[in-house]
Amino acid sequence: MRHLIKNRSLTLAALILVAWPVAAQETVAPTTGEQLGTVRGDNAGVYNVVQSWETGYRFAAIGGDRGEYKADVNFGNGIRLFNSSLTINSKDGKAKWFDEVVFTTQGLGNDPYESVSLRIRKNKLYEYDFSWHENDYFNPGLVTAGGYDFENTRHKWQDHDLTLFPSGKYQLKLGYSENTENGPALASQEFFDTRADALPVFENVRRNFNEFRLGGQIDVAKFRLTVMRRWEFYKEDSPLSLTTAESSNDPTNPATLSSFSKSEPQRGYTPGWLVNLFTERKWFTANGRFTYNGGQQNFTLDESAVGMDRFGANADRLVLVSGNARRPVTTADGTVSFFLTKKLTLVNNSSFSNTIIDGNNFYTEYDLATLSDQTINFQYLGIRLFTNSTDLRYQVTPRLGIYTGYEYSDRLIRSNESVATPGEPYNSIIAQQSNHQHVGNAGFNWLIWKGLRLHAEGEIGRNDNPFYPISLKNYHAINTLLSYRTKKLQLSTGYKETYNNNSISITAYSSHARNFTSSATWSFRPWLSLDSSYSHLHLDTAGGINFFAGSPRASLMTGDQSIYLSNIHAGTLGLRFAVMKRVDLYAGYSITKDVGDGRSTAAGSVNPVTSPALAVFAAVQTFPLTFQSPMARVSVKINSKLRFNVGYQYYGYHEQFGLESVNENYRGNTGYTSLLWAF
Repeated sequence: MRHLIKNRSLTLAALILVAWPVAAQETVAPTTGEQLGTVRGDNAGVYNVVQSWETGYRFAAIGGDRGEYKADVNFGNGIRLFNSSLTINSKDGKAKWFDEVVFTTQGLGNDPYESVSLRIRKNKLYEYDFSWHENDYFNPGLVTAGGYDFENTRHKWQDHDLTLFPSGKYQLKLGYSENTENGPALASQEFFDTRADALPVFENVRRNFNEFRLGGQIDVAKFRLTVMRRWEFYKEDSPLSLTTAESSNDPTNPATLSSFSKSEPQRGYTPGWLVNLFTERKWFTANGRFTYNGGQQNFTLDESAVGMDRFGANADRLVLVSGNARRPVTTADGTVSFFLTKKLTLVNNSSFSNTIIDGNNFYTEYDLATLSDQTINFQYLGIRLFTNSTDLRYQVTPRLGIYTGYEYSDRLIRSNESVATPGEPYNSIIAQQSNHQHVGNAGFNWLIWKGLRLHAEGEIGRNDNPFYPISLKNYHAINTLLSYRTKKLQLSTGYKETYNNNSISITAYSSHARNFTSSATWSFRPWLSLDSSYSHLHLDTAGGINFFAGSPRASLMTGDQSIYLSNIHAGTLGLRFAVMKRVDLYAGYSITKDVGDGRSTAAGSVNPVTSPALAVFAAVQTFPLTFQSPMARVSVKINSKLRFNVGYQYYGYHEQFGLESVNENYRGNTGYTSLLWAF
């Protein structure tokens, strides 16, 4: 049951993230939109320099559920460098050491989301790009798993790319990337069978990924060939342990865990190739791409658990897993565009991918209480996919263009899992499935009159044997956008929908998603402008579920549905106002509201006494809530190179009814004061 609640909550979070970019509002800091210094910058020797730096203090006063605030916003008190930008360009493009430097930062010091980017370029000689990001991730896990899936990790990643002779016919490329994640977490584990309650164990997250790149590019005879060699290394050492004895939250379930330890170090190595060939001629263009990654991984797992199972019997389990896996992944993609006439274009694309996982995965579970054991050996998984699509585009008039297309895909999945001794030859393919998908699409772009444009497209698809119950089977999609643009006014409105029905012999699934958006930007005067947006996202899904319930012994229940309903309304409003070219004011407001299906209580109309199981499921079908954030900012120009800024932003989160009696409402009063200067 806890896993169902977790899936529902994650679905809701995903929906908010989908709706939010449409109705995006900037945070109160850093200060944006206010000009500082001269547009053309200042001259310093052979260079021209444009720069600005903003540093100050951010404050936050939080009330309510601080854990949910940290998961959603996570801004706290402290001094930081809100934003910085530095651009240096040589005036004649022939400086000695470099001709261009672009350096930017965001949130350095105390913000939970920090970034740095740097580009250095010397014309015709070299180009170096660097980026660095750090995010603090916090998930209290209260609703999703009763606090059993808590995470408080720090995620860092960086990329380095160096190109020698970037403007020449022969280029040399080198690169390096690193991705790390570290921090404490709680992971929920089921003991001692899949019908038991999940219990929390401590996890020390330690993950590290490194990639090295070496390659080059050649331009010759109207062909461009790019070749890249890559080496990827993955390492994870995230041990799990029990700090105190744990017992089930269910008073009728005597399951307890008195001792637990788990170690599962992993080491992965993936060498790979990337090859790309491109050519452009008068009547056609062709682009081909090939990749190969020969993944290899060695792993081992040692798990020991002692306690009492859900029947009250002593349990002492030891699990040993070891193996080696070879994971070659091959992809090939080719696209050819034929310009048949000035108005008619034909585009054909063929794609192929083949993923194989083979080796010996040896899983042994010992029950030391009953002195029994069981061994399973997984040997093979293969997924092969071929896709071909053809699009035809015709420019009817300079104002009207139409297109249509067809796509076919063929997927084959094979797996082998047996109790054979590791190392023995494969006897047969134990499981195999193939599916074929046919997709048709059509659309048009129409410039109705100057400034007014309409885009519309539709797609319909059929799949004879989808792999997952939630995969696309019988579906259609519609996408339209109407926009109007003048010098001072920009208007747009759009509608999207995707309907999918997937009924198979085991279960059934259907989903309906509809999204309406609109936005407006109006510059009344040079000193006054208005921005606004609105979106409505509807989603309903229904799928068959089987679960265990009942007492004194749980039994398999069938015939029920997992239902989710959401209706999200999101809007923003922003106003910019300048006073005598000295003071700039900005006021904004954003709101995201999910009204659900209109019910006033979590269980709705289901009687928890007569239908306890249905009442539990009804309580996770919809999550009405409101998230709103008004803000205001004042920026005062002290002189041509210095500004003083102050701002305030409120974050308010309110759930109409809490899930599992947990209410995560919070309110956050945040703000900042800073100096923005150029020197």
